[in-house]
Amino acid sequence: MKQIILSGRPVNLPFVLDMVERAIAAAFFGFFALRLLNAYLETETPIYLLLLFSECLVVGFLLVRRTTSDVSLRPSDWCVAVAGTTLPLLVTAGGEPLVDGSISAVFMLIGLGLNIWAKLSLRRSFGIVAANRGVKTRGPYSFIRHPMYFGYVVTQVGFLLFNPTLWNLMIYAAAFMLQVLRISAEERTLSRDPQYEAYAESVRYRLIPGVF
Repeated sequence: MKQIILSGRPVNLPFVLDMVERAIAAAFFGFFALRLLNAYLETETPIYLLLLFSECLVVGFLLVRRTTSDVSLRPSDWCVAVAGTTLPLLVTAGGEPLVDGSISAVFMLIGLGLNIWAKLSLRRSFGIVAANRGVKTRGPYSFIRHPMYFGYVVTQVGFLLFNPTLWNLMIYAAAFMLQVLRISAEERTLSRDPQYEAYAESVRYRLIPGVF
């Protein structure tokens, strides 16, 4: 068990980091929820409620997930994980829609469905920072190794089509690059587990089927 000494007393470092991760996520998602609710009240567009539900699922799963001692302690991994999770929360409503709202909603519903499926498969193994809380190989994980992130990409494409501002494009492009770095950090941590190595050999693609 990883411990540090504070004021002469041992402190369970993984437990402390777990609480810090939950607090950061709750703070950012609370701010994001208020912004999206305001956008919905101003426009009465259901797309904003879909994005709100998709993103706020993260908080619920964080509250019930298990704590693990096998979590990355690299500051770079923490920065990538927190930035990759919170950066998409900075998107805003605006721009002239490129497609009908129903088409955007279809993209977002598909992405949301993938997210829910992946999160239900993970259950209490869900987390933000790279860690090994158990290797999952069933459900959407039998098709790609990081289906939750793929769901995020699909959802974000749907939102961007309806809100095609340069700001939103830059935010989502940066978020995508961070997700790729996040995947690398997670796989570096998980590859220490022989079960994950065997899983990675059987499921080739990480994020986008047939591409990456």
